[in-house]
Amino acid sequence: MTANNHFNINIRPTTLQDNELLAAIGAETFYDSYAADTSPKDLDKYLSASFGPEKQAAELTDPQSRFFIADSGGQVVGFVKVTFRDAPEGVIAQKPLGIAELYTRKPWIGRGVGPRLMMWCLAEARAAGCDLIWLTVWEKNPRAIRFYTKWGFSEVGTEAFLFGEELQRDLVMVRSVL
Repeated sequence: MTANNHFNINIRPTTLQDNELLAAIGAETFYDSYAADTSPKDLDKYLSASFGPEKQAAELTDPQSRFFIADSGGQVVGFVKVTFRDAPEGVIAQKPLGIAELYTRKPWIGRGVGPRLMMWCLAEARAAGCDLIWLTVWEKNPRAIRFYTKWGFSEVGTEAFLFGEELQRDLVMVRSVL
């Protein structure tokens, strides 16, 4: 690999026809991110409940959510889901934007996909007149926490997340859109 490991990354909004693609990429990236630190039984249960063509088709029609796909040279390298739902307790904003999912395919980590998706989220938030971006991240995901901290997010609280039979703790993080 050359010293310049950033590629031309394009971002596009999804269509209803992207449901199968989002299900496959979502399951793949979630598995890659959490398989080493969770029980296989709980992981399988979560993947089957959270990622499937029907599930993603329903999410794609939700007026409070938007998905965007990142590709490079025609290959899908990641995606992001933003939401205009109510923010968790502790998030104080006039009009918040939530990042519900931001995933990069494993071979593309470190190649500029995450930063490109984050820049897109910031632009979307500005265009929608949002004043704050919030997200939750598992406290045992140091790589993601470092990434979000680098982008100006700070912890404002925690939220319980039931993953199979394990009660996990997610950090609630925010940053100003300005």
